[in-house]
Amino acid sequence: MSRRAVVIGAGLAGMLAAAVLSGAGVDEVIVLDRDELPEGPEHRRGLPQGRHAHLLMTGGMDAMEELLPGAGLRERLLAAGAHEISLSSGMLARTPEGWLRRWRRTGPAMVTCSRALLDWVVRTAVRERAPVEIRRAAVVGLTGSAGRVRGVRITAPGGETGLEADLVVDASGRGTRVVGWLGGLGVSGVRERAVDTGLVNASRVYRVPDGAERFPLTIVQADPYVCRPGRSAMVMPIEGGRWLVSCGGSRGGEPPADPAGFLRYTLQLPDPIVGRLISGAQPLTDVHLSRSTSNVRRHLEKLPHWPEGFVVLGDALATFNPAYGHGMSVAAFGARVLARELERAGGPTAPGLARRVLRGVARSADPAWSMAVSQDVLYPGVRGGRPSAGDRVVTAYTRRMMRAATGSYAAASAIWDVTSLRTSPTRMFRPDAVLAALAGSPLPPSTEPPLTPDERTLLRGLDRTGV
Repeated sequence: MSRRAVVIGAGLAGMLAAAVLSGAGVDEVIVLDRDELPEGPEHRRGLPQGRHAHLLMTGGMDAMEELLPGAGLRERLLAAGAHEISLSSGMLARTPEGWLRRWRRTGPAMVTCSRALLDWVVRTAVRERAPVEIRRAAVVGLTGSAGRVRGVRITAPGGETGLEADLVVDASGRGTRVVGWLGGLGVSGVRERAVDTGLVNASRVYRVPDGAERFPLTIVQADPYVCRPGRSAMVMPIEGGRWLVSCGGSRGGEPPADPAGFLRYTLQLPDPIVGRLISGAQPLTDVHLSRSTSNVRRHLEKLPHWPEGFVVLGDALATFNPAYGHGMSVAAFGARVLARELERAGGPTAPGLARRVLRGVARSADPAWSMAVSQDVLYPGVRGGRPSAGDRVVTAYTRRMMRAATGSYAAASAIWDVTSLRTSPTRMFRPDAVLAALAGSPLPPSTEPPLTPDERTLLRGLDRTGV
């Protein structure tokens, strides 16, 4: 008997899910998306955050390579112009506790490129390896009952029709209508939580100036501890000899969309290094704004009953403030849960499969959710949360660890392992990490970015601000 799976959404989570399903006893995998997908690494309308900075952390890259063995994803990305950035040596980072030092020892690395390139490389790799069909269509509902989903209702150029499936995967992202779709089947009572700092992202692409091709990724992080709006900026190398410059400001500290205001915003941060860098670089685009940035958690796994044949992955289950760079990695973790549960169950129609996948995906999102929300509830004007007594204790310890990390490799290593999603947050409480936090930094705090002499000369040469 032929088995069919339908995946809603052709983004990162959807394509990874399609790859998993095609190798798990599913004869036909159909991916549905509202957009006409580009033939190359180009932006598309259905991805509102696509023009802003995206960081593919070590944990997420490892998960993707596990899901697509032999595809050479990392090599494909680097060959297409992506950059591999060492967190220990290839980054200038000003934290709320000061500048992190750069170490010659190796540490976890992240991959930086445009979101358009990443999606295109993953989509190409999946289609090369799996018989996946992508159709342009909008899903308007689920078919079946509260006990089992049997397919989807779609609108396409030919009108509205039904599409039967043995398994439906919702990977439609932030704009999912999953709560309404479930309601249409008689499934209600979904608990949702939103924590919204009012963050606005503003991004602009620049040509990398001659000689600056190896300048480190540079970030001035927002400070949630000063009872003022959070304001940040990043210069991130991407493919094509370009810098993607992204600013982010929480409610009351939003970056502007006009070019002069954008530059002024970067210069008014606690350190003006981002503005100094881009003042001597050629802009290639206008400034693009995005406001779809809140943390949203749909606690579908807590429903007393869940329909067979329906799985929810990625941003459709949990979305994160994009400032933390975890969304893509969490999407890959969810697809990995789907792969493991399918292997254990022996196929997509096994009883209880959907429920087990949902619970596993929710657990895989927990660390990123906790890291994002524990910081965001500290900003003034946040909606949807206030720090608890427990949050304040964890915050005090985290600040102490970060203060130590400005001059302690042991403390910095613990933070890199957690933020790169290579290990769980419990890494921060291992004996070596606790000792590093208690001992503090053995080196005095640096008031200047840790630039090499050549980098300092280059920065002076680019600076047109006079700051």
